[in-house]
Amino acid sequence: MDEELQGVKVLVIDDSKTIRRSAENMLTKEGCDVTTATDGFDALAKIADLRPEIIFVDIMMPRLDGYQTCALIKNNSEFKAIPVVMLSSKDGLFVRARGRIVGSDRYISKPFSKEELLGTIRTLVV
Repeated sequence: MDEELQGVKVLVIDDSKTIRRSAENMLTKEGCDVTTATDGFDALAKIADLRPEIIFVDIMMPRLDGYQTCALIKNNSEFKAIPVVMLSSKDGLFVRARGRIVGSDRYISKPFSKEELLGTIRTLVV
């Protein structure tokens, strides 16, 4: 368990149960307080209640994709300071550029490692 990450509130948004579960397991073991959401709508309802310190969001999701979700978070004066990290199996300049345009703070390619997630939290939150 990592003392630095103790109690850091993390929201993981992904339509894949496997991804949500693996991120939750990796982060919980290090002491993070993890909540998951299945899509952007589900996440937006939880953000107001939870006040996460960092959000990991999948780009490709039904209903409200990661770009739209990130834009809604960043356009809200109450939540715009929360770092948003895009997760995607697609990697490329366009994907990253579009993520920056909607205000994402970082981009991680799937499959991600525990080190990538923890390093990102350390950089953007701790």
